[in-house]
Amino acid sequence: MWYESIVNQRFYSSFIAAAAIIGLASLLPRPAEAQTATTPAQKWTAPRTPDGQPDLQGIWTNATITPFERPASLAGKAVFTEHEAAEFEALAAKGRVDGPGKPGDVGSYNQAWSDGGTTVVSTRQTSLVVDPPDGRVPVKAWAEEKRAYDLAHNADSWEHMSVWDRCITRGVPGGMFPAGYNNAYQILQVPGYVVIFYEMIHETRTIPIDGRPHLPASIRQWNGDPRGHWEGDTLVVDTTNYNGKSWIATSAAGARIKGIPQSDGAHVVERFKRVDANTIDYRVTIEDPEVYSKTWQVSVPLTREQNYMIYEYACHEGNQAVENILKGGRAHDAPAGR
Repeated sequence: MWYESIVNQRFYSSFIAAAAIIGLASLLPRPAEAQTATTPAQKWTAPRTPDGQPDLQGIWTNATITPFERPASLAGKAVFTEHEAAEFEALAAKGRVDGPGKPGDVGSYNQAWSDGGTTVVSTRQTSLVVDPPDGRVPVKAWAEEKRAYDLAHNADSWEHMSVWDRCITRGVPGGMFPAGYNNAYQILQVPGYVVIFYEMIHETRTIPIDGRPHLPASIRQWNGDPRGHWEGDTLVVDTTNYNGKSWIATSAAGARIKGIPQSDGAHVVERFKRVDANTIDYRVTIEDPEVYSKTWQVSVPLTREQNYMIYEYACHEGNQAVENILKGGRAHDAPAGR
């Protein structure tokens, strides 16, 4: 299924800091934006914020039906032709139909709740993973075994559950990977900071770009310690200092990669470059020698959505998923006297 039970946790001090930054951003004047598309012969020039940063501000989405990893049926094919992309989209549309439930299946959300996209990404790449060239994540065997064990024991203990289900986070960079719905991000900029507000779980990520060093190695965080800088018109965000408790992907859209652990040695480098008025080229490189045999990279365009409305994501309220999953596990154990 594309759907997850979703929950939320906020840390008061981080919320206050982010809120202050967002408040400042709302007071800054916005530069004029080019609203018309350029021809190939024209060079598009990125707008600037009042303090001279390339302007990434706005609400952006990344919903897509492009697979996270390249399917075996597309082995050796990095990019769809236009015709192949249309066929792939048509086939996916046929699958977005509610059918009768299976015996014993309590069911889940129907298609009315889904907003996972209807098209492949604009680049027509056949997977979001673009490196290694085969579109497959080079996961070590022990990490796949750990993922499989947690999945099999999901109802035994909260320790085996997704950190998304447990109210904590979708992770970094996992929170930037497309899911079945709520695939929106609001980017704000003020002098010295870039702020990314995630629709899913309502996380706010505050990224210093003032040249300060990373936190001491003794300080570890769920989403690591981000530090940003500009390389030309590209925002580069370097994240270290993970606590080793998260997952690299928490959505079912990650398929095989959902549940792969993230070690405290993870090193993530993200690149955001606005390539036209309505597109940010987002690329992320993941290095985690304990978990992967080599580095790997994901590429997914962010599309500007001027009229998109981000509503409150109140994950805790009325959410009984974790409690009910554990109750189900205890009920399953009872007949066997476990």
